[in-house]
Amino acid sequence: MDSATQMAADGLQAFGMIGTILWTMLRIGAMLMAMPLIGTRAVPSRVRVVLAGALAVALSPLLPPVPAWTGFDAVTVLSIARELAIGVSIGFLLRLVFEAGAMAGELVAQGTGLAFAQMSDPLRGGSSGVIGQWFYLLFGLLFFSTNGHLALISLLMDSYKAVPIGASLPDIDAFLSAAPTFALQVFRGALGLALPLTVAMLAINLAFGVLARAAPALNPIQLGLPVALLLGLFLLTVLAGEMGPPVQRLFDAAFQAADGVTR
Repeated sequence: MDSATQMAADGLQAFGMIGTILWTMLRIGAMLMAMPLIGTRAVPSRVRVVLAGALAVALSPLLPPVPAWTGFDAVTVLSIARELAIGVSIGFLLRLVFEAGAMAGELVAQGTGLAFAQMSDPLRGGSSGVIGQWFYLLFGLLFFSTNGHLALISLLMDSYKAVPIGASLPDIDAFLSAAPTFALQVFRGALGLALPLTVAMLAINLAFGVLARAAPALNPIQLGLPVALLLGLFLLTVLAGEMGPPVQRLFDAAFQAADGVTR
């Protein structure tokens, strides 16, 4: 084989590798855009593109062959839309778990009197309560500390094996029937995290209300807000050490629901 033929073969092989990486980046990039923390405004788009490219380069040799490029025909457009839909679905299901944490934080803020403490939230966009942002960041720390990112990459690999690039989607009736169950688990998890502190704050407020009726000269209403705030922060500190198992169950439910997208 002469040098010209060898160069042409190497060029075709390089273009084939680039095509494989670009096909792989579709699902990964869509997942990164929809997932929490990485898919927020706090992370620049260039960082997400670089991360998607790095993951695509690492995973593409382990994946089934991608379809041959035939131009932007109907089959190619549908394949691109299918890859984006799978990636967005996986990332969105994981985002719901983090929104459950933010919801729990808002419920806790209502009980402790910190609902008025609003500030700009770069992770979710707009403004939200301080306690809600604290729960959101705590969920992120628990996600990475429990190797949730590795489980997410493993789930992504399983999705490529179950639904290769260019293959048709499986029957999603099972996923659609499991979606309400997952939504109930998310809301139940948010209420379960906020319920102990909310009940404690309700008892404290009722105690100050009874004291205000029994001894109005003591003016306990003025002491109610600072005492409730201090006790709420103390109970929140105690609650932080017990949040690992329930948050882990929420992550497991999210991964199970995301696995149902491709099964």
